[in-house]
Amino acid sequence: MTVVALHRIAQARSGDKGEGSNVGLIARSEAAYQFLKEHLTAEVVQKHFAAINHGGVERFVADNMRVLNFLLEDSLGGGGSASLITDAQGKTHGLALLRLRMDVPDQVLDATPDPATASV
Repeated sequence: MTVVALHRIAQARSGDKGEGSNVGLIARSEAAYQFLKEHLTAEVVQKHFAAINHGGVERFVADNMRVLNFLLEDSLGGGGSASLITDAQGKTHGLALLRLRMDVPDQVLDATPDPATASV
């Protein structure tokens, strides 16, 4: 097992959803997806975002796209137009989730292209 940030095995997209936000995590390989599907629970994401998300976290699975989508129910302090938080937008939450560090089995890392060494 190796401790890595999720950006090693996934990409993310995120955005505003009223007073919450959603984060879609796209696995870089089937092995990474199976690992994330088993270990990246709504509870793990809720703990990671505890400082900014004051509601629940709901997880949705899209096997055909190797995507886990998380709805952070109260992460924007009422939403972009209602919040007193500076720049209360969900677009940064994907990057924040990619910074989460997890113990990932070496076989998952071996089966997943490393974005740091991938050719463009």
